[in-house]
Amino acid sequence: MGRRIKKLKKIRIHREGTDTLIYSVLAIGLVAFLLYHYIDNKIPFWSFAVIFGVAWLVVLNFYRCPIRYFEGDTERVVVAPADGKIVVIEEVMENEYFHEKRLMISIFMSLFNVHANWFPVDGKVKSVVHKDGNFHKAWLPKASEENEHADVLITTPEGTDVLCRQIAGAMARRIVTYAKEGEECYIDEHLGFIKLGSRVDVYLPLGSEVCVKMGQATTGDLTVIAKLKNHG
Repeated sequence: MGRRIKKLKKIRIHREGTDTLIYSVLAIGLVAFLLYHYIDNKIPFWSFAVIFGVAWLVVLNFYRCPIRYFEGDTERVVVAPADGKIVVIEEVMENEYFHEKRLMISIFMSLFNVHANWFPVDGKVKSVVHKDGNFHKAWLPKASEENEHADVLITTPEGTDVLCRQIAGAMARRIVTYAKEGEECYIDEHLGFIKLGSRVDVYLPLGSEVCVKMGQATTGDLTVIAKLKNHG
C-alpha cells in the first residue's frame, strides 16, 4: 500500500477551531477597546486583557493542528492516535465487534493537549459508527462504553482488525470523524477531532506487543504504542 508524498513539517490551526478563534478574539478586542477608552481606571482593562488573553492562548493551543510524519516502516506498527497520557492498558471483553477479549490501550487528552486524532494503523476503513451516550469523565472505565463515542474499525494490509474509539468526556460535546467506510487510511492522516477533554481507545488482538507504560505521555502519530503480532 503506497504512502503519501511527504510535505514539509508545519503546524497550523485546525479547521474545527477557526470560527471560535476568530469570533472570540474579535469579542475580546472589542471589550478591551471599550474598557480602555471609556473607563478612566485602567485596572479593569489590564485585568481583562491578561485574563482573557491567556485564556485565548490556551484555546489556540487546543486547536493547533500539527502536521506530523512517522519515520520508519509502518508494517504491524500501531501509533498513538492522540496527544495525551496512557491511562489504561488491559485485556477487556469487547462485545460490539469482536465478541472476544482484546487488548485495550487508552489515551486521555486534557484541555492542554492538541485534540486532533490520527489513524493508528495503515489499512482500509471497514466501518464507521457514531453512538450517542452519556458524558462521564473521560478517564473513568465506564466512559468507554457508556459515553457518546465514534468507532472506526480498520483492517490492516495483513488482515488484522483494529478498533479506534473516539470518546466524549464530561465537557466534550462534539466528536468529529473524517474516516469514511471503504476508504484506505494511513498513519500520518487525521482520523478526526474531539472538542475539550476526552480520550481515545485502541482495541488490538491479544498477543500484540505493548510499547508504552501507564502514565506515559504520547505524541499523536509519532509514539509507537504497540506492534501487532506476525501472523506469518
